[in-house]
Amino acid sequence: MHLQTIVTDSPIEAAQLLNRGGIVAFPTETVYGLGADVFRPESVAGIFRAKGRPSDNPLIVHLHSPDRIGEVACGLNAHADALIARFFPGPLTVVLKKRSSVPGIVSAGLPTIGVRCPSHPVAAEFLKHCHHPVAAPSANLSGRPSPTDWRTVFHDLGGRIDGLLRGEPSTIGLESTIVDCTVDPPLLLRSGAIGVEALRELVPGLQVATSCKPGEAPKSPGMKYRHYSPEASIVLLDKPPESMPPSPASAWIGLSAPPAGFARTMSCRSSEEYARVLFGFFRACDAEGIDTIYCELPPEEGIGRAIRDRLRKAAGN
Repeated sequence: MHLQTIVTDSPIEAAQLLNRGGIVAFPTETVYGLGADVFRPESVAGIFRAKGRPSDNPLIVHLHSPDRIGEVACGLNAHADALIARFFPGPLTVVLKKRSSVPGIVSAGLPTIGVRCPSHPVAAEFLKHCHHPVAAPSANLSGRPSPTDWRTVFHDLGGRIDGLLRGEPSTIGLESTIVDCTVDPPLLLRSGAIGVEALRELVPGLQVATSCKPGEAPKSPGMKYRHYSPEASIVLLDKPPESMPPSPASAWIGLSAPPAGFARTMSCRSSEEYARVLFGFFRACDAEGIDTIYCELPPEEGIGRAIRDRLRKAAGN
């Protein structure tokens, strides 16, 4: 596969590429996405080919405005309405009943569909000029750490996609929170910047899903396959190690002061900073030939739950 990837700063030019059937990477506040017109199944199939993504892993549909939800989904209820009113636009995906007009490849054959409205101004302008809603997973090779800047997207997918809309680095750094509103009570499928505590202020009975069971179809991205993984091995710790790392090619990231003896360290001032820099740190470690990354687990409240989720999946847990 080799395409001429057009890199542009113009949301209008990027939208024109997508409207002609191309697949285009674009910035959002969470991570960069890789989009195609939701009603062009041949273009959506190009996303799976470019990423090497399993076909049973559903995509999220990105919208310029909540007013466009009805183009792809139906059956909204009081829980969905409350979450959308509070958190759209923003880093929340709501799972709803899929309209039959949406190709099955988008939802991996499921009767449900995840929708979200990014708050990133460049993403909003891009989506405004797209003729239809945009199906988009993260813009990386499947299984690798999600991209939070355009150069990482080009490293992974340059020559494999039609266009790349440049923007500033993502401000959150982790994928959106996903809540399934087709069940009662609603179910948190994936943690993100909007924590379970904030969700339960609106939906007190919200439940938290576990990983997919063998043979079960995932209702959202991030539930079934190993994700977010650097080439290095991941070791999870509750606190910094007391002794020197066993390998000189080791790295450490966490909220505590960095221990001595590591080739690369990152001490984060908050869980929000930890989330923002995590995937970039993984990528930098790979570039330096780091073989083991020691990761301090943050407190589980707020976005800390999402960081712990990504770390466990990166470690293959």
